[in-house]
Amino acid sequence: MRETANQFAAEGWDVTVVTITEESWIRDSGLDHTLSESVDKRIRVVELPLSRVDLETDIRLFSEERALDPGKWLQGYRAEALQNFPEPVFGAWRGAMEQAALDLHRERPADLVLASCVPYVQLAAVRRLWDEHRVPYAVDFRDGWSLDVIDGVEAFPKDSEAGRWELDLLEHAQSLWVVNDQIADFYRARYPEHADRIHVVRNGYDRDSVPQPSPRPDEASSLVFGHLGTVSFSVPLLESVLAAWRTARGREPLLADARFEVRGHIGAGANREANRHIEVLRAAAEDGVVVGGPVPKAEVASVYAAWDALVLVIIGGPYMTSGKVYEYMAAGLPIVSMHAADHDASRLLEGHPLWTGPRGLDEEQLADAFCEAARMAVEASPEQRAAARDHGTTYARDSLMSAAVQRLSSLVLGQRPALSGGPGA
Repeated sequence: MRETANQFAAEGWDVTVVTITEESWIRDSGLDHTLSESVDKRIRVVELPLSRVDLETDIRLFSEERALDPGKWLQGYRAEALQNFPEPVFGAWRGAMEQAALDLHRERPADLVLASCVPYVQLAAVRRLWDEHRVPYAVDFRDGWSLDVIDGVEAFPKDSEAGRWELDLLEHAQSLWVVNDQIADFYRARYPEHADRIHVVRNGYDRDSVPQPSPRPDEASSLVFGHLGTVSFSVPLLESVLAAWRTARGREPLLADARFEVRGHIGAGANREANRHIEVLRAAAEDGVVVGGPVPKAEVASVYAAWDALVLVIIGGPYMTSGKVYEYMAAGLPIVSMHAADHDASRLLEGHPLWTGPRGLDEEQLADAFCEAARMAVEASPEQRAAARDHGTTYARDSLMSAAVQRLSSLVLGQRPALSGGPGA
């Protein structure tokens, strides 16, 4: 989303970003201001005083009903949200988001609105602007709405309330962005009459998030494997990965004293580092597993530079990609895949010279993959490492987003008269 806004500003748009307050971001997922520092200074940021009440942890602020029966209170909270919009967590935000959109348009009329889902309640705001002022809009769905990308099934039928919202929005949207070809195919099959509006805009990687090419600093030093990303996958999957690591350390001499560093948030919301995942990770310390905590965006490249191989753990299957796979490819290091063999990440990694291949989730196969990656880490030639980096360079985020923004800008501005002072988004 940062790169999207920056690219619109680079194209000459007067950009306003509508978001929530810092306190709300911290409560939900954390906040990394090294990302904020690289936002184009011309971009105006408007923070709405919205927050997820269900994530409140101060019991002194609870109602009597919530304190006495939190489960029943949560059911009521979600049911009330659904009365506003078909989204149980964020539906209650609809009124405030619609009013903010109307107020901003009144102050500085917009020529284009782009909704970056999730939450999907943003769609109500862009539709309100269309209904009342015919402001063109586009939707950046990323993983889509009516598709469950994890299980690969329909999330809701076309005749449901959410289905009617989605179809209604697509009928007037300038463009719909999704992250991979499989999701695009799903939407084109679901809405063939709008197939030409559906475009693949992949996540990509930031150029400053990958390290500069360099040999291992000390050929005699212990190998270090690393996983970077929020640990939100299941505990059984985590246990399988760690079991495979333990087996590999006993099988491959190069791994006998190796470390496996896990960096990133362990869970989300109030459960960060207060969950079963952190217990499982800490219990594996005797196997060389180290939990290092989250990494500011500005330090990501230096973290990769300190590792010898990368461990890619992702849920889902053919409809799921990931954001990290692009960084991993461009880092030029051996990659161990810990995900279903039939996965979009496998499609991207096909041909990567330092990838151990799609082994599925069998622990024995995963252990062999760890062993193979260890050998790659010490034996890979400079030419192989360069080829590995080259495999990922076509997915640089600034290039991907620049092309998408230019295409959308041309589409919208080609339908409007010449604008003075720069278009507003």
